[in-house]
Amino acid sequence: MDIPIPLQTWRDAGRVEPILGHALFFRDHGEGVPVLLLHGFPTASWDWSWLWRDLVADHRLIAPDLLGFGFSAKPAGHDYSIADQADRLEDLLERLGVVHFHVLAHDYGDTVAQELLARRNQGTGAWGLLSVCFLNGGLFPESHRPRLIQRLLCGPLGPLLARTMSRKRFAKSFSAVFGPQSQPSEAELDAFWALIDANDGRRVVPALLGYMRERRQNRARWTGALQAAKVPIGLVNGVLDPVSGRHLVDRYREVVGNDGFIEELADVGHYPQVEAPDAVASAYRRFIQSVAADGS
Repeated sequence: MDIPIPLQTWRDAGRVEPILGHALFFRDHGEGVPVLLLHGFPTASWDWSWLWRDLVADHRLIAPDLLGFGFSAKPAGHDYSIADQADRLEDLLERLGVVHFHVLAHDYGDTVAQELLARRNQGTGAWGLLSVCFLNGGLFPESHRPRLIQRLLCGPLGPLLARTMSRKRFAKSFSAVFGPQSQPSEAELDAFWALIDANDGRRVVPALLGYMRERRQNRARWTGALQAAKVPIGLVNGVLDPVSGRHLVDRYREVVGNDGFIEELADVGHYPQVEAPDAVASAYRRFIQSVAADGS
């Protein structure tokens, strides 16, 4: 795979703003109804660079590095809760003058999007949310299959393991969640690792992984947000993903239903926006068309 936008170019085109006391990096470009792009763990907004030129032709794209990720601040000792991340996004959107917006989310970003959806459903926040489209991620804790390294980093040895993380170990674990025909290149792995390592990021990895515990604790709230969604939701899934692939789609159909927008991508793993960007862009375009047809 070719890198569509070099990492330094991506960073140079972004902005950094103080949001609720900490610096947040984000890209904001294009016109039209905004799409908030929420990345996954352990990477950052650069994940969306494979879709950027395609989607920005029709939308205003807002892609933040969530707190603790990428080029945003990574404060030690911070409580990296999903609610905190959602608060920061609402503050960012208000600062940018965004009234209505769609969300396209992946992995960790899926959980943040579920929290925004819960607030929209309950009328407690995210009032301008128009739709949510999810890529691969742990929408249901019972169908999430974290990698061994994630489970270890969540345990008592997490801080020690985080300090000993290396680019070589990361590359092996990270590549394992991609499809066999869409493996990341060495240049891509270098860039993904640079995002993790930026701002001494390895030290906060165990704290970021608290989202797996939160998913169990808040299952009723976040699963309920999908079942009671007051805006259109959809799922685009790389079915070869060992973490949240075809088994997630099956669980989604059981819990949410089979009538909504669901697209399965063959030969694609956990990072569909990187592995099959054209297919994801086409699927998302169809999803947005379905939202418009629905009158939302």
